[in-house]
Amino acid sequence: MNSREPIGVFDSGVGGLTVVKEIFRQLPQENLIYVGDNARCPYGSRPPQQVREFAFEIMDFLLEFGVKMIIIACNTATAASLSEAKNRYAVPVLGVITPGSRAAISATRTGRIGVIGTEVTVSTGAYAREIHRINPRLQVVSQACPPFVPIVEEGTIHSPQTEQAVAQYLAPLQREMIDTLILGCTHYPLLQPVIQKVLGEQVQLISSAEETAREASLILAERNLLNDHNMRPVHRFFTSGDRNLFSRIAERWLGQPVAVESWDLQALSK
Repeated sequence: MNSREPIGVFDSGVGGLTVVKEIFRQLPQENLIYVGDNARCPYGSRPPQQVREFAFEIMDFLLEFGVKMIIIACNTATAASLSEAKNRYAVPVLGVITPGSRAAISATRTGRIGVIGTEVTVSTGAYAREIHRINPRLQVVSQACPPFVPIVEEGTIHSPQTEQAVAQYLAPLQREMIDTLILGCTHYPLLQPVIQKVLGEQVQLISSAEETAREASLILAERNLLNDHNMRPVHRFFTSGDRNLFSRIAERWLGQPVAVESWDLQALSK
């Protein structure tokens, strides 16, 4: 395996760009290939078996580019496919749930942690299970927030309706007096200003992006796969949905021009 080979990253849509942004910051020399499955987004209300099938389709596609690592930058797909993917593929596969759990455990002062995520992520109990594996004394309260991903994908973050939806879905967690909230979907950091406004500054928000990039760096270093060449990195972005919409959101979030290619879902059935 060559250290100059790219890191593969994927998500159900644009949410995984939060992880990409952190990889750009921590691993600026690395080449990267990103796939956003916007045409089939959101994953959160789909059956876990179907999410697993979608995840394997994308990971198989990424392997065609000779990626040296795969990051499942989607909490739903992590919950549904990570354990099987680690056995299925020869390259290291990293999810976002364990890094996010560790960050929340370090951050909480009262031991009361909230988790928001898609229906699949919450129903699997993946975060609570991981947190309790590390520290069984902590209290974990979870809340599914189905409208949040469509809000981000449609680009309607800054609207009164969005703030109303966020306030409605976070109300049960506020009643539990949490002091730390895991944004258990990589789309949710794009809603962070609204979420913070609703909860107040006393609640610390945890995005798994920073910890995930840090763990990726450690794994690559252990395997002597960090790209130490001084050539300008090459990044490619694919979407199964609207390229123009994806490009607008990506450029706004990443702060740089983003050329987007189409990933043809119809080719999968041929």
